[in-house]
Amino acid sequence: MIGLKGCLNVIDNSGALLVECVNVLKQKVNNGWGSVGDEIVCVVKQARPISAAAQASATAVKVRRGDVRRAVIVRTKKPVRRPDGRFIRFDDNAVVLLNNKREMLGTRIGGVVSADLRMKGWGKIVSLAPKVI
Repeated sequence: MIGLKGCLNVIDNSGALLVECVNVLKQKVNNGWGSVGDEIVCVVKQARPISAAAQASATAVKVRRGDVRRAVIVRTKKPVRRPDGRFIRFDDNAVVLLNNKREMLGTRIGGVVSADLRMKGWGKIVSLAPKVI
């Protein structure tokens, strides 16, 4: 359950390392709390440093500290109940950054994601992830 001011790790190669949630974008069913597969608005709190050589290249860092971006939650510490009765929880809270068209900002994902993403319409993220639980 991710709410206002919650800090999350970024597991794609967009250049951000840590973000802070400022809004949960979904129906008001869960009183402003976000879970796996929900879209949030976040502020980049920590990003990878940009070298002079990287600025000139085509693979430049896509985000900077202070940028406001959308993201989708891919892992939560709060246990999520599956239809078969199992509870799945992770060691940290993590997101993948999106652009305004709801497309991934990065091209790779560096970590485990929840299988619940596929049911919520984020099949592209699941297909790029190295492991799905």
